[in-house]
Amino acid sequence: MKRVTGIGGIFFKCQDPEKTKEWYQTHLGLETDPYGTRFEWREAVDSTKTGYTIWSPFSDKTKYFEPSTKDFMINYRVDNLEALVAELKKEGVTILDEIESYDYGKFVHILDPEGNKIELWEPAV
Repeated sequence: MKRVTGIGGIFFKCQDPEKTKEWYQTHLGLETDPYGTRFEWREAVDSTKTGYTIWSPFSDKTKYFEPSTKDFMINYRVDNLEALVAELKKEGVTILDEIESYDYGKFVHILDPEGNKIELWEPAV
């Protein structure tokens, strides 16, 4: 079973997310929205399919990264979230929540051995 297929997003804490997004837009040309920006790309195996990677600054006061105390969280793309979570449970990986589904995909959070919170995302087809 293929586990991680790519990076879905990079999330990090900062003192002023709006100012940070404005700086990146002004100086590096990122087209930002309330969540950050999307980097769109094409699948290597099937170039008719597109995907994207999210870049998103969060307030340094956010609780979203907890229980991790780190200032970042990485979102990894996966193919079959339910099967992967079942395997991770067998392997003793800490699963922080239940799988949640939205119109843009399914999500769950886990911890790595250093206490970093990781977001796993199965994009909607």
